Amino acid sequence: MTTMRESLRRQMLTAYLFLFPALSTLFVFFFLPVIAALLLSLTDFDIYSLADFGNARFVGLKNYVDLFNDPLFWKALKNTLYFVAVGGPLSVVTSLGAALLVNSRTVKFKGLFRSVYFLPVVTTLVAVSIVWRFLYHPRYGMLNYLLSLVGIDRIDWLGDPVWAMPAIILLAVWKNFGYNMIIFIAGLQNIPEYLYEAARLDGASARQQFTMITVPMLAPTTFFVAIITMIGYFQLFAEPYVMTDGGPLQSTMSVVLMMYKTGFKWWNMGYSAAVAFALFAIIAGATIIQMKLQKQSHE
Repeated sequence: MTTMRESLRRQMLTAYLFLFPALSTLFVFFFLPVIAALLLSLTDFDIYSLADFGNARFVGLKNYVDLFNDPLFWKALKNTLYFVAVGGPLSVVTSLGAALLVNSRTVKFKGLFRSVYFLPVVTTLVAVSIVWRFLYHPRYGMLNYLLSLVGIDRIDWLGDPVWAMPAIILLAVWKNFGYNMIIFIAGLQNIPEYLYEAARLDGASARQQFTMITVPMLAPTTFFVAIITMIGYFQLFAEPYVMTDGGPLQSTMSVVLMMYKTGFKWWNMGYSAAVAFALFAIIAGATIIQMKLQKQSHE
């Protein structure tokens, strides 16, 4: 018995020794910055505090109270929720559609199509934004040219508060759908082929096979894709930062872009940290709600 305990103790010690480098790195580069940011959100840390930390004063929850009384925060949150509510489902549906097409038996050169569809994911956003800004140009853009062929007047995509966010949503969906497509393809390839063969023998149409086999079997994959897409879209930053800088009339101002400007343009870092933790709470709450809804749907 003593020998077994000593052997188990050695195994646990060995496991801890192997885990120590990863856990220590995670603690130093993740948990410590998070704790520091939380403490920072309870102060009025600004540009003057960079030279002398003594200038930072503890203000408690004042930053959070000011945040929830800030019209700009609610405007940014509304824009972010709009982006998530419209862009998230659109991205998931587009990814699933592309995965179904690429995974189809009738499609040749599947590897080529997967590479082409995945290419926007690994393309630099700055280069992509330059191309899309040209496509969105109110006078010379290709998109407006195509609309003019069907008799639709020119649209100032990035200069009109009504159309600026839909334009960014379209860019984001095109830029990111390839990643989710690869995940859906993996999920589709894990569905047993005999299920489709049995359905065809029973006279099921392609639509019935999709609704009765593909959709239920892809439920875990769809849930995973929906979660990571929602979390990623809540962190909207690069697209409006590069394309519109939050304009026009703050119609594309996101919570993360507001946080960036507050911290690194106006140097109100304590307030910016409060914005970050407010967004964290919103994302965590939305994720918990989505997980509960998913659990209830399986009960």
